[in-house]
Amino acid sequence: MFNIPHLDLPSLESISGVVQLPGSKSISNRVLLLCALSPGVSVVHDLLDSDDTQVMLDALRALGCTIVPSTHDDRRLEISGMDLARLKSLSSKSAEPLALFLGNAGTAMRPLTAALTALGVPCTLSGVTRMHERPIEDLVDALRQLGAHIDYLQNEGFPPLQIMPSRMGIDSPVRVRGDVSSQFLTALLLALPLLSDQGEIVVEVVGELISKPYVLITLRLLAQFGVHIERTDWQRFTIPKGSSYRTPGEIYIEADASSASYFIAAGALSRGALPLKIEGLGKNSIQGDIEFVAAARAMGAQIEEGPNALVVTPSLQPLKGIDLDCNHIPDAAMTLAVMALFASSPTTLRNIGSWRVKETDRIEAMAHECTQLGARVTTGDDWIEIHPIPLGQWRAASIHTYDDHRVAMCFALASLNPDHQTVRILEPRCVGKTFPDFFETLFSLAQTPTQRIPVICIDGPTASGKGTLASLVAKRLGYGYLDSGALYRISAWHAQSLGMALTLEHQTRIAQSVSELSLQFEGERILVNGHEVSELIRSEAVGMAASQVSALPEVRQALFELQRSSRRLPGLVADGRDMGSVIFPDAELKIYLTADAATRAKRRHKQLISKGIPAKMEDLLTDLQARDARDTERTVAPLKPAAGAMLLDNAQLSIEETVEKVLAQWQSKQAF
Repeated sequence: MFNIPHLDLPSLESISGVVQLPGSKSISNRVLLLCALSPGVSVVHDLLDSDDTQVMLDALRALGCTIVPSTHDDRRLEISGMDLARLKSLSSKSAEPLALFLGNAGTAMRPLTAALTALGVPCTLSGVTRMHERPIEDLVDALRQLGAHIDYLQNEGFPPLQIMPSRMGIDSPVRVRGDVSSQFLTALLLALPLLSDQGEIVVEVVGELISKPYVLITLRLLAQFGVHIERTDWQRFTIPKGSSYRTPGEIYIEADASSASYFIAAGALSRGALPLKIEGLGKNSIQGDIEFVAAARAMGAQIEEGPNALVVTPSLQPLKGIDLDCNHIPDAAMTLAVMALFASSPTTLRNIGSWRVKETDRIEAMAHECTQLGARVTTGDDWIEIHPIPLGQWRAASIHTYDDHRVAMCFALASLNPDHQTVRILEPRCVGKTFPDFFETLFSLAQTPTQRIPVICIDGPTASGKGTLASLVAKRLGYGYLDSGALYRISAWHAQSLGMALTLEHQTRIAQSVSELSLQFEGERILVNGHEVSELIRSEAVGMAASQVSALPEVRQALFELQRSSRRLPGLVADGRDMGSVIFPDAELKIYLTADAATRAKRRHKQLISKGIPAKMEDLLTDLQARDARDTERTVAPLKPAAGAMLLDNAQLSIEETVEKVLAQWQSKQAF
C-alpha cells in the first residue's frame, strides 16, 4: 500500500490480464459480527484485509472473541463466538464501559451500536473525525423505542456514543427511517434476533428505503446463520420469535462488487485490444453492486458474465452518456461518474442523496474533482450531471481524496485519458479502507509506452550518497528503485566467486554468467539465485572490484537491458554513474552529486566505523581519488554529468535536506 503524501499516475494506454479482487467489505464485516454472535467456531475464507475489517476484528477481540488466523492461508480465520454470559456480567451499571475505536467504518459502527445495545454491554463507540460527522440518530431513535440507554458524548445525533445497560423489551413495530442510510436497518436486523426470545419483532421502514441491495445481502447472510426474516415489500421486516444464531461452519466471502466496478470501467476504457478478466465475482453474486454491469453496458461497455468471472473487452466506440436512477448501486455509481468523462454525451446520476453522508459529501467531492480534470458539472440535492471532456481539453490534475477510498480509486481511472495527462492522487493510503493493494493491482495490469513512465536519475562519484538519496526519493514518491551499483557489485562478486579475473580476456564469460543469474530486490535485501547477498556485496573489496568490472564493455552490455527493464509503473528512481547519460538519457530529471573527495572520504569513514569496520581516513581518500580518476578516464561511459543534469553539491547538506531539494526540483517539472 502506498503510504505517501501523493502518488502520480502516468498516462496509461491499456488495461488487460487477470485480476483476483479482494473480498467484499459489506459482506466481510457482516459475517464477522454474525460469527461473533453465533455459538461455536466459524471458519471464514477470503476475508477482506482492510482498515474497516481490522477495526471490526479489534472490536470483536476486545469483546472476548477468539480469532485465530490460519498458519498456511492468510485469508482464512477461525472465529469463536462471544461468551454472551460473560458480556451480560458486564451489564452492571457500575461496570467500566469498554472503549471501542471504529475508525471511519460505518459497517462496524452502526451494527455494533445495535448489537451491543441489545446485549446490554456498557461501552463507548468512537471513530475518526469524519465518523463523528456521519449521522446515527435514526438508529439510536429506533433502539430507544425498545428502551435502550444511549447517550451522545459530543454532538446530538452523531458519534461518539455511550451505551449503558438497560431493560429492553419488545415494542413492535420498531420504526426506522430508510431514506438516509440502509445501514440503520441492517444494524437492527442483525441485532434484534438477540431479543426475539421475548416474542416476534417487527421492523417498519419510514419513507423509501434506499440501497435495497445492501439490505438483501443482510437478509441472505442472516439466513446462512439460521435467522430467516420475512420481508413484506421493503417496508416491513418480521423476525420470528425464538430466532437464534447458529454457525454455518464455513463461509466464503465473495469478491467485492464495488471494487470490481473500477476494473470493469478500466477494461472498457482501455485503448488496447486484449480483454481483462475479473475473477471471484459473477452473475450469481448476492451483492447489489453487480448491477453495475448493466449500467456499464448501457454506456457501451462489452462485458461477458460467467458464474465466477467477468470478462471486459475494450470498447471499440466511445462510451455513451446515460440518465440513471442509482439508488440500487450507490457506491458503484461513483465509478459511472468518472466513466462519464470519457463519454460522447452528458451523464446524469439520480437518487444518490446517500452520497452526502458517506466518508465525505461524495456529490460535492466528485463534482469538484471532475471539474479539476476539465469537465463541466452541475449538482442537486440527490443528483449530479457530468459533461464529457472533449479531446484536447483534459487537464493534469491533483485529486483531493477527502480520506475517501472510493474517490481515490475512481479518479485513478482518469489516468486512461486520451490526452496523456498525468493524474496525482493525494493521500493514496485511503484505499486501505477496502482495497489496500489497489494501485499495485492496477499497475500490474496496465500497459503504457515506456517513455511515459517517469524516471529520476541520480548519478555521482563513489560515496557521494547517491544510493541513500535515490532510495529515499523513491520511497517518498512511491516509485521503484534501481541500485545500479548493486548490479555491478553482484557481477564482480559472482565473477570472483567463480575464480574469474576481472579483465578483458574474461569479460565474455563474466557477461554470460551474470545474464543467467536470478536476481531479486526486496527493499534493502538483495537475493541472488535465492540466497541473500546484501552484506556480502557491500564490502570495500567488492566495491573496488565493481569499479573494475564496470569498465568491461560486454559486462556493461549484459547489464544494460536489465537496467532498462526496471522502468516500470508508476515510475523509477535510478542511481549510478551513467544512469542519466547512458541508461535513461530521456529521464525527466537528472541529478549529479558533486561532493568533493575529502567530504566523501569522511562520510565513508564514519559509515565503516559505525559498522565496527576498521578504516583509515588517508587510505579511504586515496582510494576514492583513484576510483574517481579511473571512472572519469575510462573509454566506456566515463563518469561525467549527463546533458541537462542538475549539479548538486551535497557536501554541506544533510540527507534530509538533499532529498527535499531533489523533490522540489521534481515538483517544479510537474504540470499540476
